[in-house]
Amino acid sequence: MGNQKIRNIKIEDLVLWTENPRDPIDSNAKDQDIVDMAIKDRSGLWKLSKLASQMGDYYDFSEIPIVVYENNKPIVFDGNRRVILAKLARGIVSTNVTIKNIPEVPNAIPCNVCDKETAINSVLRKHGTTGSWRPLERDRFIQKYKGGVKSDFMVIEEATGLISSHDKMNQGFVKDEVFSPSNLTRLGLRIVNGKLESQHSEEELLRLLNDLCSKIEKDYLSTRKSRGDVVSVLDAENKQLIEDNKNNSFSGVGDSISDSQKEVICKTRKTKRTKATSPQLFGKPLSLKQGEVNNLYRDICDLYTFYCMNKSHISQSFTSIIRMSLRLLCETAAKDSGCSRGIDEYVKKYFLKAKKQLSSDEKTLLSNNNVKDNSIIQLLQTGAHNYTSSQNFDQTLAISIVLGYMLLLTHGK
Repeated sequence: MGNQKIRNIKIEDLVLWTENPRDPIDSNAKDQDIVDMAIKDRSGLWKLSKLASQMGDYYDFSEIPIVVYENNKPIVFDGNRRVILAKLARGIVSTNVTIKNIPEVPNAIPCNVCDKETAINSVLRKHGTTGSWRPLERDRFIQKYKGGVKSDFMVIEEATGLISSHDKMNQGFVKDEVFSPSNLTRLGLRIVNGKLESQHSEEELLRLLNDLCSKIEKDYLSTRKSRGDVVSVLDAENKQLIEDNKNNSFSGVGDSISDSQKEVICKTRKTKRTKATSPQLFGKPLSLKQGEVNNLYRDICDLYTFYCMNKSHISQSFTSIIRMSLRLLCETAAKDSGCSRGIDEYVKKYFLKAKKQLSSDEKTLLSNNNVKDNSIIQLLQTGAHNYTSSQNFDQTLAISIVLGYMLLLTHGK
């Protein structure tokens, strides 16, 4: 544990850590990829310009990078922001964004070289308890590197994508109080053996959680307002939803409710018929990496929820909007995956791989709606021009399902 040595290492040799909890990236990413991500700073945690200004007139060695040699490469476990600035200053990486006031940096800088276990403990001590990491990043780090069990917060995120898609949900107050076991029970939720279970249909659950997110984002529920009472701030229809469903059996979020579960529900609540639920767009909730693809996916899910809740007030043509958005999602995923030929290349690479993962019912749905590797591109193109055929919702659903599995291949967590 005490195996630490201070060594001067050339900046060009230092390798940025792809698994930095601040914003993890694909393990095959290059330094330039990490720099590009840090410049975009969608997580809001890199703030390179601010760090450069704080350094002042010289490159500050008061905190030196923590480095672990893996496969003879010096991996920067801590100090990635400082090393990025050093690489920019030396012209080793580049950016189209101007970062002012980067001080001059020598060819080599002192680093704390140690074994991986020491590095992990040091990183956790420095960031895990000081607030520089948010709860979700801290939980992931502990689970992956310290052998910790998957936290309830991680279980909720993996089942719904709720926390990563709503910035204000990733805070200690939400983790410890809003999603406490007692409050989950009040919402008609529970976690059993590392899986989120719900008394609501997936459509109802999405509406309920979106309402809860909205109340937190608007500060109707905070450490100062309605603290501890998650139900009181919800819209009246969602309060009633919780009341109506309180005797329902629990089922895993993302799972189909079996016939036996439906029988249990009917026996328990004979005075009320089980509500018919709309088909699940994309087949199931997707857990995607943060970024434009995930943002667009979430927006399309919200658009679909609006459609399901307002079918009686909108025209059949509305489904064409959903079809058009699927094409935009596919184009965005293709670009983000480095497919220079766009949708064509993306489909060629991932359609058949995705289809292998479909259930027999899903494959049948694709077959019945002529969604094949050699037809899906045309179907997406047709949707963009709002032809009458793009109003075929079953076909749109089939496209979304196979596209969902493709997204998991390229952008899944």
